[in-house]
Amino acid sequence: MAKKRIRIDMEDSDGARYDIKLEGNVTREKVLKIFEMMDLMNIEEEQEPTNMDSIGAKIWHIVDKFFPIGKFTSTNILEKYEDEYNEPVKLSIISTYLSRFSTKGRIDRARTGREWTYQAIKVGQKQQ
Repeated sequence: MAKKRIRIDMEDSDGARYDIKLEGNVTREKVLKIFEMMDLMNIEEEQEPTNMDSIGAKIWHIVDKFFPIGKFTSTNILEKYEDEYNEPVKLSIISTYLSRFSTKGRIDRARTGREWTYQAIKVGQKQQ
């Protein structure tokens, strides 16, 4: 089997550039670890910076803008969403997106009584 070689060039929102090379036995798991590292560094794939076409993008914008630190609930997001975008949204939709963000490792989710509380995960908070 031939040697595999992958090169990834990235740039973060601050303009810092990263060049990563993988050579030899390149596996899917190794490539996924690179993407996990990119996520930890808040480096995302090429996206339009202000693309607010989807509800998920709008919800993430609310989380990032109003709750970068501290805990919040889906009801907090609902209130800010309706204030920010002047459009109604169901609480169940917000809860679904927050659950997905938790699964993807973008936010931390914990049960508090009868409701879930959330907290944005920053670079230093990576859970092992």
